[in-house]
Amino acid sequence: MTDPRKPPVTITRVATAGEEAARASQPPPATVRDLTKLYRSGEVEKALEQARALAMKYPASPGAWNIRGAAARSLGQLEEAEASFVKLGELQPLFAGAPYNLALVLDKKGRSEAAIKAYESAIALDAGLFQAHTNIGIIKTRMNDLRGAILSLKRALDLHPQSPETLNSLGTALKRAQRPGDARKAFEQALHFNPDFAQARFNLGVLLEEMGEPQDAAAALRAVLRVKPDHEIARAHLAHLLARCCDWDAIAEQRREIRRLGVETPGVPPWPLLAFEDAPERQLARAKSWAQRRFPSSPAPPQFARPEARPERLRIGYLGGDFHDHATTHLMMGMLAAHDRSRFEVHALNYGEQPEDAYRKKARAAVEHFHDIARQPNTAIAERVTQIGFDVLIDCKGYSSGTRHEILERRLAPVQLHYTAYPGTLAAPFIDYIVADRIVVPPEAREFMAERLIRLPHSYLPMDDRREIAPLRTSHADHGLPEGAFVFCCFNASYKITAREFDIWMRLLAEVEGSVLWLFRSNPLAGTSLRAQAKKRGIDPMRLVFAERLPNSDHLARHAHADLFLDTFAVNAHTTASDALWAGLPLVTRRGQQFAARVAASLLEAAGLSELITASDEEYERLALSLARDPQRLAAIRQKLAERRDTAPLFDTALYTRHFEAGLDAAYERWRRGDSPADIDVTRLPG
Repeated sequence: MTDPRKPPVTITRVATAGEEAARASQPPPATVRDLTKLYRSGEVEKALEQARALAMKYPASPGAWNIRGAAARSLGQLEEAEASFVKLGELQPLFAGAPYNLALVLDKKGRSEAAIKAYESAIALDAGLFQAHTNIGIIKTRMNDLRGAILSLKRALDLHPQSPETLNSLGTALKRAQRPGDARKAFEQALHFNPDFAQARFNLGVLLEEMGEPQDAAAALRAVLRVKPDHEIARAHLAHLLARCCDWDAIAEQRREIRRLGVETPGVPPWPLLAFEDAPERQLARAKSWAQRRFPSSPAPPQFARPEARPERLRIGYLGGDFHDHATTHLMMGMLAAHDRSRFEVHALNYGEQPEDAYRKKARAAVEHFHDIARQPNTAIAERVTQIGFDVLIDCKGYSSGTRHEILERRLAPVQLHYTAYPGTLAAPFIDYIVADRIVVPPEAREFMAERLIRLPHSYLPMDDRREIAPLRTSHADHGLPEGAFVFCCFNASYKITAREFDIWMRLLAEVEGSVLWLFRSNPLAGTSLRAQAKKRGIDPMRLVFAERLPNSDHLARHAHADLFLDTFAVNAHTTASDALWAGLPLVTRRGQQFAARVAASLLEAAGLSELITASDEEYERLALSLARDPQRLAAIRQKLAERRDTAPLFDTALYTRHFEAGLDAAYERWRRGDSPADIDVTRLPG
């Protein structure tokens, strides 16, 4: 983009009608030149002060209003900037710089549609303004009008085919449009014309990671940091990529810089850093700094009419991108179907780009209204949501990958809450509540949640008690497991595994003769790294066995080949813990401090297996070793778990749904009465 201190389009000549009158109404040309020079030198406050005085003395001076608007925009005084450029347009209706500069201000104010119209006015006056086409493309990408964005950016490239900035913006739009090959070409072209273009190389690195090329992705992100060491978002992505690959040596080299991210630096996405430390106060700081960076000027919320009584059916909408074969949908499916349709009208709004699959079809059948909105721009979605008229909107994405918070940012329902996807606070100004329980957010951690809480009486995480477990048709050998071996298991994503847990796991393998550790193969590099780490600790690398991805019912079935699930610490097993318990596999966890580090404890408590919750690394290791050495004790726990499937709250989807509905009712009732959001403790129902 252009230098913010320099007007992107400058006035080269003041049109005059009646030369004598014009000269009298204009300041001396040297005065305007000196003012422009002052502004461009960086003395913006002084330039604004002088421009105000000049515009007051010569109110017909386009130059004075142009510099006044540009300086005010640079200083964040957007109302004055907007008024200045409107005045400039009145004085010089044929000057393209007036609507162009006005568009910059409107975009900064979050008025995207008005900004596009202003850019289009500038283009109508000057067809060669390629930057206006580029900026329209950037705004339309942000609005998810991807077809329009790509068209605008290609128009810009017709005018300026070697613009690295426009090529980078085109790559971003193509990536969002699920065209990774074309996006890669666009980013690579941008880098061809400017090899030091850090943002294009960052975008390429993120794309390469998504395309399954972690080594090239890491190389790209490292290259970004060589050119721009303070690119904190690139460092956060690199840290998460290294964690996914279990490259702990590389992480150790950057530990100090990683720890600072989002706490001592400008905001970064919190999700990639959750597993690096168990510190709720620091996770809150990261969420706040990211929200401030991501949502600096949210639009004013609309005023909703408060009804005199609760509607007969509360209209609720689940908004997210994972209504397909995804962990969130696996968990929520039973609850979606179990809603009381006499009291709730249930909608699902899916903005995920994944193709139709069996789980998408199940989700369609589970709700009354299923809305495919993936390819719709945010403005169209907002209009649709407004027409539907939701009482409660439920965010099912949080800060996880692919979120579209621009929709919720518009405040399209009187009550908006976050649910399931992101295990922690969002600190977003448009989220009223987060669904939790007394385990994941104990009283001593309440201050680290920015939202009000809807505390469910058992676990906050839903469980589908209709999930199918395929018949067991495999042997240990079919999964690469030695017959007769004790099988420790952890199917958590590789980024959750750190040297801290791994040291304990290797000691357990050393203590339990012939045992193996069965892990999920998140990516090939992680498997290679973990086996190398095992060898460094004196353990035969082949005692680590890796499970491939399977259909969910077959994945649940293979748990029968494991003996004990070992949890990770800073980010627990969430869906994987739910899977294990549903499949009858006991799990040992260490209860930590932050939300993400307490989820497995929440599930075990709701399953009636609190004896598997430990409070320290040492207790965790002792319990796991004791269970591995005491087959009768472990068998008794397995039997207890099997029996609890018929009685424990964790496995009662209907009961869970009634509790969840009670929380929604209470939140809505507070709004209906005119009360501010406040913590809600849902009363335990019999079940």
